[in-house]
Amino acid sequence: LKKFLAALLAALLFLLSFGGCAAAPADNARLRIVCTVFPQYDFLRELTAGVDGVSLTLLLRAGQESHDYDPSSRDIAAIHTCDLFVYVGGESDHWVGEVLRSVDTEHKRIIALLDTVDALEEEHTEHDHHHHEEETEYDEHVWTAPQNAITICRALTDALCAADGDHAARYRENAAAYTARLQALDDTLRAVAENGVRREIVVADRFPFLYFCKAYGLSWHAAFSGCAASVEPSSVTVQHLIDTVKADGLPLVFQCELSAGQVAQTVADNTGCGIATLYACHNLSKTDFDNGETYLSLMYKNAAALKEALS
Repeated sequence: LKKFLAALLAALLFLLSFGGCAAAPADNARLRIVCTVFPQYDFLRELTAGVDGVSLTLLLRAGQESHDYDPSSRDIAAIHTCDLFVYVGGESDHWVGEVLRSVDTEHKRIIALLDTVDALEEEHTEHDHHHHEEETEYDEHVWTAPQNAITICRALTDALCAADGDHAARYRENAAAYTARLQALDDTLRAVAENGVRREIVVADRFPFLYFCKAYGLSWHAAFSGCAASVEPSSVTVQHLIDTVKADGLPLVFQCELSAGQVAQTVADNTGCGIATLYACHNLSKTDFDNGETYLSLMYKNAAALKEALS
């Protein structure tokens, strides 16, 4: 009895230590999957639906800033013991290489999202002087284009089938159903863009929407290039956004989720325009996570906000 109680207590402590994770790896899991950020987790949640014995772990806690993330010892342990590890592959995953060098990867399947699609180089704003010309940086937020999400899910499905052939039929059935939903999302967003009276948006914040804008033929003005900004935008940049909103009569500007929204508020205060959130889905707030928001639900919120912005 003492041994049983000790084992039970150890298991409970292990599970509690993953507070904030989407799921902790179960000791008896047949297939263990570890994801670094929310989109991968949400895709795999759909692809593995109805399959018993799958453990799905999300390393980035809800509300946490992904670009400042460093793995804990338990995160590293989860990567060591998983069967499938999925990460983005960009600058924010600077820690992954070192961790993987310490892991026996012979029987582990590893997927970097940037390797599954045609990656785009970050495009710097006309007022951005904080980058190094000689460095090539690729935008990590590949999932913001639903067609990329479809391609990513295809790669994830292939990995699932290879790792767990007994349930390959179910994985492919789930993938087909989810692909249809992603295609419907893409159709909705494309219709919004094509039916708008303009094709221009202002993101008074970081800019993780390169793939999104390219997919729907949108031009953009942003406070920062990409997501790596660690300083306030220059007064020249802020004035440029204000002048653009005024000159082009834009009804609203966007801010990102998990943002304080100070730049967007400044632009709104000086132009009278509205403010809306454009979701990059890299991570969600704890409230959104607890309320069951998904990649699809957030992207449909984007569609509604975009319709207003382009009106």
